[in-house]
Amino acid sequence: MYRSTLMHTPGNPFLTPGAMQVEEDGALLVTDGVIAASGPYHTLRGSYPEVPAVDLRGGVLLPGFVDTHVHYPQVRVLGALGMPLLDWLDHNTLPEEGRLADASYARTVAHEFLHGLTANGTTTALVFGSHFAPAMDEFFGAAQASGLRIIAGQVVSDRLLRPELHTTPEQAYAEGRGLIGRWHGQGRLRYAVTPRFSLSASEGLLEACAALLALAPDLALTSHINENSREIDVVRNLFAGARDYLDTYERAGLVTSRSVLAHNVHPSDRELEVMAGCGCAVAHCPCSNSALGSGLFPLRRHLQAGVQVALGTDVGAGSGFSMLKEGLQASFVQQVLGEQGVTLGAAHLLYLATRAGAEALGVEAITGDFTPGKAFDAVYLRPDDAGTLGTVVRHAESPERVLSALFTLGSQADVARVWVAGDEVYAAPGRPRFNPVWT
Repeated sequence: MYRSTLMHTPGNPFLTPGAMQVEEDGALLVTDGVIAASGPYHTLRGSYPEVPAVDLRGGVLLPGFVDTHVHYPQVRVLGALGMPLLDWLDHNTLPEEGRLADASYARTVAHEFLHGLTANGTTTALVFGSHFAPAMDEFFGAAQASGLRIIAGQVVSDRLLRPELHTTPEQAYAEGRGLIGRWHGQGRLRYAVTPRFSLSASEGLLEACAALLALAPDLALTSHINENSREIDVVRNLFAGARDYLDTYERAGLVTSRSVLAHNVHPSDRELEVMAGCGCAVAHCPCSNSALGSGLFPLRRHLQAGVQVALGTDVGAGSGFSMLKEGLQASFVQQVLGEQGVTLGAAHLLYLATRAGAEALGVEAITGDFTPGKAFDAVYLRPDDAGTLGTVVRHAESPERVLSALFTLGSQADVARVWVAGDEVYAAPGRPRFNPVWT
């Protein structure tokens, strides 16, 4: 039994006001890694007096964060500022991605990357992998040992990148099929077919990706779309006759309910309508979009069209692995948009960082909130009482203000413990307790 302040969004606050549920002195009963019961602590203690309790009072227990777009090979290139997308790729990112041809180098990067996820409270992630199959073997092996829920795949491209990052449709299919056979469905791992983006993927390569996607009904598909105006222009010139960027994937059969496309900062109405109709989700990466000057994400248009939206950190174009920071930046972007934006309260941010991601990845029956029957995937946030966040939380007048403060001021330093299916995958050194008080 875990005793703490509990907050989660079993419902969608964009559709149902009051969807966030809070227990100020709550408890979760966990059996074999699954939540068996939840409610006020004293109620559960009365029903299960013999069950030992882990006392997490003084902090806040949230569902584990779900990152729907993050790049394994890019952890070491975080922090490159002042460039638009294509320049950032050419001068900063692609040279580093080429270094993962060395399997030992890839192994080290994999451990650095996975630590970045766990130390920030992310328990489930859709990961853009490496261009090299041996690097993906290293990554999947490390991911399996980490205990995280990981959906990932080999990135494939056959044009307009560095030559060492190019493949062929035949090689992409053969290597992808091998990786699927070795890793898909092993423990908490799933495979994601991953064409980098249409700019670097020919029609033949996209058709090879479709053939991979057809190998199993629970394979995922992820790529990029409509991130940058120059990128969109290049894609338009490469695919003569395509109605828009989405159509380049659509014609290959890659737009389905298993698809998550990152960014979509500049969508057409037709693209949004098709995405909604197919159940294709969008990974919104607000820190990355701001850092690269890609644009302001039209969340209202996505919601009005019925497109599922979740959050992604987009390491390394983003600013780190913190989903708290992504939530804060998402709020800022919508504020800047004014009447065209959507006011995001604490409940919206928690939903976007947890359950919305689970829905986008098709794992909402397993994770994303604290509903009984779901896995105990959780992050325990416990700020230092001596810090500014501790001060704000200590004097907050409501749980909602506590959650707003966590998104505004929280960081990796405030992540104390993380669990996946009841297994503790991260524990930070002990910190002084703080005692949140609200009236």
